[in-house]
Amino acid sequence: MSVSRGAALAAVLPVTLDDVRAAEARLRAHLAPTPLRRYAQLDALVGHGVQLHVKHENHQPTQSFKIRNGLNAILGRTPEQRARGVIAASTGNHGQGVAFGGRLTGTPVTICVPVGNNPEKNAAIRALGAELVEVGATYDETVQACGRMADERGLAVLHSTNDPLVVAGAGTMTLEILAQEPGIEAVVIALGGGSQSVGALTVLNALKPDVKVYAVGAAGAPAQYDSWVRGAIQRGQPVETFAEGIATGSAYDLTFPALREGLSDFIKVSDAEMYQAIRDLLRITHNVAEGAGAAGFAGVRKLAPRLEGKKVAVMICGGNLSEKDLRVAVCG
Repeated sequence: MSVSRGAALAAVLPVTLDDVRAAEARLRAHLAPTPLRRYAQLDALVGHGVQLHVKHENHQPTQSFKIRNGLNAILGRTPEQRARGVIAASTGNHGQGVAFGGRLTGTPVTICVPVGNNPEKNAAIRALGAELVEVGATYDETVQACGRMADERGLAVLHSTNDPLVVAGAGTMTLEILAQEPGIEAVVIALGGGSQSVGALTVLNALKPDVKVYAVGAAGAPAQYDSWVRGAIQRGQPVETFAEGIATGSAYDLTFPALREGLSDFIKVSDAEMYQAIRDLLRITHNVAEGAGAAGFAGVRKLAPRLEGKKVAVMICGGNLSEKDLRVAVCG
């Protein structure tokens, strides 16, 4: 990355490396580093001499990287702010992260999820002690309802994307990757709201600016991709994908400028490609990835000719696959 491009990216990043390091310090006492592993069979499957390094965020206590986001968003607030309670909209993983932080700190937590949301994720949120409210037909409708409830109850909203503490928490994953494998040359990341990607851009722009960041979105939820291509935020777009972790119908004010400036490329994968990636990861690594958690690997397979010979980090960013979708992936 050129000096001028790096400066341009730094100007639109919503957090700094210092913010990410502060998040790392907060999380260190509560979360162990997740494994970064090599699998020769995955390398062979991808081909082109790509050397894959798989970051197992599915080994987090909530089986998702979003525990970094939600926990940092709670720990970064004052005791007085936490005492009033927090509320968040989620399709499940952000909600579990916030609920985990709430249980840890004694913070009252309310999580709003779409009607018909992944029942296993709903059960996990409740098990962590949060109040769960099913409202809205889509995630974007749930966000709007969450905002209304926050006003009515006087609660602080912990947005899954539009919160600097959330983005800084996500950035700690890339700090870990660089500590585990300093020679990484590219990172391929599933993109929903963009906290993973912008967290990675923050860390890499400061420490390893030549490392390229590629985003992978769901073809059935193209709002982020369309926003990136058009250079303007698209909102209220249709969503039709089983991968709820990246099933967003809008781009977001906090992350979009950095995504637009910093991503080396953005590609889309189909539901069929994500189901195939789930099968491949299960067969080779014996890890269950959810749709969003498999999207990065599905993207690597499409990007492989451009990644020839490179050391590439890819995240299983979540492992909370519903039983229904597991059956579809395995049985068809």
